[in-house]
Amino acid sequence: MADSRDVIALEKTREYRGQYHVLGGMISPMDGIGPEQLTIQALVRRASQPHIQEVILAINPSVEGETTTLYIGQLLKPFTKVTRIAFGLPMGGDLEYADEVTLARALAGRRALDD
Repeated sequence: MADSRDVIALEKTREYRGQYHVLGGMISPMDGIGPEQLTIQALVRRASQPHIQEVILAINPSVEGETTTLYIGQLLKPFTKVTRIAFGLPMGGDLEYADEVTLARALAGRRALDD
């Protein structure tokens, strides 16, 4: 997660019962924020522990979020399973108003009806 407010949002769902790691932002070269300004190395140390089975990346779907997700994913893959939260249409949303990226993500993240 990029921000502590993201923890609050996930906690409200009552669906996740693991540990969190807050990065303190996202990689944004335009804003002068590189990986060294975030807590990425601490995350790598935590994820490299033998008892860690999975790291779920819950980072906003923006250009900075994608950059951060790809960067962290490459660092963590040697140590553990790396997944990310799905993106798509919100409940009550209309397809006709959704942008192309959101629709593409919704299609890519589809799952069987019996899941």
